[in-house]
Amino acid sequence: MSGRLAGKVALVTGSTLGIGAAIARLFVREGARVVLNSHLHDDAARRIADELGSERALFVQADVADPPAVQAMVDHAGARFGAIDVLVNNAGRNFFNDPLALTPDDWRRCMAVDLEGAWHCTRAVLPGMLAQGAGSVINIASVHGHKIIPGCFPYPVAKHALIGMTRALGLQYAAQGLRVNSISPGLILTEAIEASFAASADPAAERAKQADLLPCKRIGQPEEVAYTALFLASDEARFINAADILIDGGRSQLYHE
Repeated sequence: MSGRLAGKVALVTGSTLGIGAAIARLFVREGARVVLNSHLHDDAARRIADELGSERALFVQADVADPPAVQAMVDHAGARFGAIDVLVNNAGRNFFNDPLALTPDDWRRCMAVDLEGAWHCTRAVLPGMLAQGAGSVINIASVHGHKIIPGCFPYPVAKHALIGMTRALGLQYAAQGLRVNSISPGLILTEAIEASFAASADPAAERAKQADLLPCKRIGQPEEVAYTALFLASDEARFINAADILIDGGRSQLYHE
């Protein structure tokens, strides 16, 4: 352990699986005390909490779309570990549909989790960060916040807005020592992606097809996103603010499909 986050307290939402879990594990290895979060207290939550141990990690169940629950989570974290230095807004859900087939409830839930949830969490930690004159907020956006894929509405709307919020808040609080940045992953081999491959008619062929679309001819790993979050969370990135970092193997720069 190199201790790049030694002495820091981090809250990582949606951190029981996939990218969020990879970030939580890496942050603990680098010396942080980490508040784990999910809207469910399920087997995945229990596994990662047990793995990381109660001295370095605390699991708090909370729906990021519920502001009182978010504030209670931040208060609980503060009572246990102290003020939060790093917030990673990773919690999110995929909502892909034809615009006219989308129900009002699905629209509201997409915005409530993928956009408003990040704001609720940021709003809850801002007073503590401002009081200590330092803090790093990292929003997990998406390549969908840069490029549009038909049939994926309204997810790209939320992710475009999340990147906009990143820039606005980063500039708003820069002079007070806060940094707000985002990461936009492309295709990353999470449990959800593995499940989608497994549900296809030929999982191996589908995996190979998706890998072949990428310039590097392989699918990204959650740890590769986690290391970028680690850099942004650390003092090494103290002059990076209101920025978005694409992690997609170069896919979004291709001229054609």
